[in-house]
Amino acid sequence: MNFILASGSASRARILHGAQVPFTAISAEIDEEALKQKLLSKSETPGAIATALAQAKAVQVSGSNPGSLVLGADQVLEFDGELVSKCADLAAARALLRRLRGKAHRLVSALCLARNGEANWAFCDTATLRMRPFSDAFLESYLSTEGQGLLAGVGCYRLEGMGAQLFESVEGDYFSILGLPLQPLLAELRRKGVIAP
Repeated sequence: MNFILASGSASRARILHGAQVPFTAISAEIDEEALKQKLLSKSETPGAIATALAQAKAVQVSGSNPGSLVLGADQVLEFDGELVSKCADLAAARALLRRLRGKAHRLVSALCLARNGEANWAFCDTATLRMRPFSDAFLESYLSTEGQGLLAGVGCYRLEGMGAQLFESVEGDYFSILGLPLQPLLAELRRKGVIAP
């Protein structure tokens, strides 16, 4: 069975490659921001929003790839009662990291599997991360070392890289923080016959 990752995320692709799950990647073409705003206007929870975005991606790609099992994934960051969007540039990243410094935020990661335009499985997980009160000097060093690459993640950090130094505590599943809750996904892929039981 053909398994498709409906994402251009290098991190999610690395996780699947590392777990030896065969897949092809096809980015979904949906207006994420418009869908997010619609859901926010209905006062949906962060988990419901992340799940709806993951489902929209999976359903869209599976509709144009008949018979394939398609994985959609999404992650939202909740801080101080609001959802934080990805930063457009390093100046915005600097401002965000200063806001998060010394405080806790929640990362909500959702997955959805779909076939022939219909969702047939979803999973959502939440992690809580507390940033340490890092110095401005460390922040500038971090931004110059990581560069534009950190803009790919909603929190402007990669826990598998130098971003690990931003935190004093992390509560939750490591793979969920990276944007792909792996163990529940692998269990479902075994049930669906994509990988060996």
